[in-house]
Amino acid sequence: MFERFTEKAVNAVIEAQRIAKEMKAHEVTPEHLLLALVTEARGVSLKIFRMYNITAEDLQKEVENYTICAVRVPDNIPFNHNVKDILKRTLDLASKSGNTNILFEHLFLAVITDKNSNMQAILNHFNFDITNARELLNKLVQRKIRKLEHPESYEDDEHHSGFESVYEGEALSDVFDRAVAKLSTSGYEILGTEQILESILESENSELISSLNEYGINISSFEERLKTIGSRKSEFEGKRIIFTPNAFLMMNVAFQTAKELGSSVITPEHIVLGILKTKKGLAYEIIKSMNVNENGLANDILRPIEKQMPETLHIMKLAKEEARRIGRNVVGTEMFLLGILGEGNSIAFEVLNDLEVTLKDARQEVENLIGYGNEYFDKEIIFTNRAKRVLEKAWQSAKKMNKQRIESTDLLLAIVNEPDSIAIKVLDNLGVDEAEIQHGINSRVQL
Repeated sequence: MFERFTEKAVNAVIEAQRIAKEMKAHEVTPEHLLLALVTEARGVSLKIFRMYNITAEDLQKEVENYTICAVRVPDNIPFNHNVKDILKRTLDLASKSGNTNILFEHLFLAVITDKNSNMQAILNHFNFDITNARELLNKLVQRKIRKLEHPESYEDDEHHSGFESVYEGEALSDVFDRAVAKLSTSGYEILGTEQILESILESENSELISSLNEYGINISSFEERLKTIGSRKSEFEGKRIIFTPNAFLMMNVAFQTAKELGSSVITPEHIVLGILKTKKGLAYEIIKSMNVNENGLANDILRPIEKQMPETLHIMKLAKEEARRIGRNVVGTEMFLLGILGEGNSIAFEVLNDLEVTLKDARQEVENLIGYGNEYFDKEIIFTNRAKRVLEKAWQSAKKMNKQRIESTDLLLAIVNEPDSIAIKVLDNLGVDEAEIQHGINSRVQL
């Protein structure tokens, strides 16, 4: 029976057994369950008890008036028939509310509406409004779960960042200064991929330059091949320098790559990875003509970044693994949530952990909402547009706080600010309110 209970609900039942034993009872009664609910309450449930100034200490004094101590307390205290009926009723409540799992709130509802115990008299002592509490809890647990392919996959509001912020960071300012200077000498007015990569190759010694040199890509070999390419025709828009279509595409990919790697700044490494990913433009054609092992080069560029392993990069990796686990090649906001829970060390994880959101329960809700897929394992993982938007918001948050990296709190706050996302539906189904998450983050971080 308890396999359908969330960890939060199971903890309440275990606490009821502990309380019964502590109170020297010969069986677990609904009164013990009520005491356990007060002890284990979090979020909205805790607010309901606080509305009536109900504390565990005061409630226990009242419960003692209705319970009898046993002469000998058994090692394994059994549930009495009223508690068994309450636990069975939670199944019906979950089914009617559209939840496959039994939540803490379902247990709360079943206990306060029990008519076969002293529940009414105990709650009346605290002027507890059962009708009002029942309405609040019903709203909290009422969900319509549908089997969907992936709701976030059908959004078409692709969002691209402006490139103004590229010039703000030290990592790229010199690169673009040199690239723009090349326009006057080349006779071009549109910035292309070849000028950007050529400017990167002119940079000072770095791990990136060393990796490129190992594959035979250096300033001399690149310029030699560039000279063999005929001039291009360009269009001029006023006096404003613009990107070629392929350079624009490459820069968008570089932006996305930076976010996925947990960086709040765009670096030359991200640009080279963008060139290799898009497989378009003169820069890529030159690299391709050198018979470079593209996967090997990409891995060599990634290796120093992964050594630092910022927490968001770890979360992104875990998010992709969670997608694979259920046969999916699409990463949505719900996979970000699972990634945070799987990472297990960040501030965002601590906030969710305090609200008793567990990886096990969240996984179950994700599976209920999007189901299992049958995509090929070797197919490239893609992000939903909503997931990309969450990353963009996280990136903007990190930039605003002058951080070099996107932190887990930036990612969780971005999720909270997407009210229609699958991640929020998962949290709602687990009885967690967005305001609670916001409060949890604010209590740990000076925003």
